Amino acid sequence: MITGYLMIFFAKIVEVSLMTVRTVLITRGEKFFGSIIGFFEVMIWLYIISTVLVGIQEDPVRMVVYALGFASGNYLGCMLEERLALGILTINVISSVDDGIKLADILRDEHVGVTLMDAEGLHEVKKMLIIHAKRKRKSEIIRMIEESGLEAMISISDTKTVYGGYGIRK
Repeated sequence: MITGYLMIFFAKIVEVSLMTVRTVLITRGEKFFGSIIGFFEVMIWLYIISTVLVGIQEDPVRMVVYALGFASGNYLGCMLEERLALGILTINVISSVDDGIKLADILRDEHVGVTLMDAEGLHEVKKMLIIHAKRKRKSEIIRMIEESGLEAMISISDTKTVYGGYGIRK
């Protein structure tokens, strides 16, 4: 009986974790790999559902174990997706003109592609740095900006696709 509960619990964790990664892959344009993961995800789901539904009236603990596996799978899937850091992001940095030029030089010295543009703030002219980078480099780039000691406002957004440019290949 305990073995059956453990099978339901861990199979549901694996299934939901795969679902999370599949969803991220598909939204990032990786349809082929998302489809392959989806195949295994559905096979596991069918196994779990057939196990949980048979005799659920006599053993409602299966439902609780299923729900715990689902919740745990969501958490683990998010951690896994974060660790995989698939995809591309856009980092926008706004700073004073002098700081923006210095920051662009610092980042370029570390092989980060930077587009530098003129921008307009409420009270002064600014520089805006646009950086497209692989998500795996996010922490590294943010650390470089923070350790520069220059004042900057940073915003980050997910980017589905980038064609061309420096340092990113698609």
